[in-house]
Amino acid sequence: MASWSEFAADEPRLADGIRLLMQQYGPGFGYLATVRADGGPRVHPVSPVITDEGLFCFVIDSPKRRDLERDGRYALHSFPPEDSDDEAYVAGRARPVTDQARVARLAEIGRAAPQVDWRLFEFTVDVAMLTRRAHGGSSAPGEGPGRPAVQVWLDPLAARPAGGASVDVPDQGPARRARGAHRAAA
Repeated sequence: MASWSEFAADEPRLADGIRLLMQQYGPGFGYLATVRADGGPRVHPVSPVITDEGLFCFVIDSPKRRDLERDGRYALHSFPPEDSDDEAYVAGRARPVTDQARVARLAEIGRAAPQVDWRLFEFTVDVAMLTRRAHGGSSAPGEGPGRPAVQVWLDPLAARPAGGASVDVPDQGPARRARGAHRAAA
């Protein structure tokens, strides 16, 4: 499981594009998908905090927090921009941050209210995707818009499901381009 910092060092332009979409309205804004106790999905709006240190989210006492505490799997999707259909997506595992100095530093950056019962989670990155769609009149008359430009990064060190299946990435058809980073094992 790669940290946001490891992912960003490996694919800086992709990480910058994802950060821009997640923070397009100022502070982070996106949709967090978690796994309910019965295995079903749950989706919530959240305000992720992206710094050079990592990808974080302050989560109040709620079903989504209990989901993350029980089963750390998550997916985070950007809020749609007003002027395009561009999108960003990351998925991996959430883990609680227990270092109080780090929590305090990120609470100040994320403007997390101290009187609220929240916990800080760091999100690792197993898969990251950025989709950009052509803007304007780039297609010929009578034709639909061109294929989107899709960048996908898969953490080469992430455990894959049995049978060699790949990490679940939203279907982008033939335009999808997988990029596997090669990091030296520490």
